[in-house]
Amino acid sequence: MNYNILKIDIADKIAVVTIDRPEALNALNSEFFKEMDDIIANISADKDVRVMIITGMGKAFVAGADIAEMIDMTPEQGTSFSKLGQNVFRSLEKMEIPVIAAINGFALGGGLELAMGCDFRIASSKAKFGQPEVNLGMIPGYAGTQRLSRLVGLADALYMLTTGEMIGAQDALRIGLVQKVVEPEQLMDEIKKIAGTIASKGPTAVRKVKYVTRKGILSTFDEGCDLESEYFGSQFKAEGEVGMRAFLEKRKPDW
Repeated sequence: MNYNILKIDIADKIAVVTIDRPEALNALNSEFFKEMDDIIANISADKDVRVMIITGMGKAFVAGADIAEMIDMTPEQGTSFSKLGQNVFRSLEKMEIPVIAAINGFALGGGLELAMGCDFRIASSKAKFGQPEVNLGMIPGYAGTQRLSRLVGLADALYMLTTGEMIGAQDALRIGLVQKVVEPEQLMDEIKKIAGTIASKGPTAVRKVKYVTRKGILSTFDEGCDLESEYFGSQFKAEGEVGMRAFLEKRKPDW
């Protein structure tokens, strides 16, 4: 798989996708969305890949959308560009395998929206986060207004969205926007360690945990519990039996 903006490396059941446009601080443009959509489809079809990591080259994860591409858009073109990003990030969110954002630097605007489309986020201590669209007289277009409030709560989301203020990694950790902060030189090693831990678990169980959890948060509590019971039962006489038998026999399961 060869792309102009995205680089992909697959090893040990982990796919690492790197946004390689450092001269533009990895700004998101139409070509990025086309390539990311293709990668999502290809990785989803590869049953040997159990975890995906997304990161950025250089000093930014993604510093925003490509303003040079957007400046002359009509309202109709702007709406279409928003829908394009929303659809790609929704496809990312709906991947069966866990997707981890490795946030090495600036995650601003569309970059933060990309990170929020991942399942969880690990950040460098030097990372910066923000939705600065109001500084340009704009609003987020790739579901930032919807995901941010669901992740950090209404008040913190509105604070970030209305002030356009950047926050550091420790504040992002405090409000739950990221799950862990590590030193820059340790970032990829730490994330690959986490990804390796996930990849060592029952692959069907991991996929079902992601699906049931994400589906449940959009359902009523009782509907979520019913779905959990159904998927819990589906693991018997299947992967669950392999894992439980290995536990009783004091050995590692052969997934």
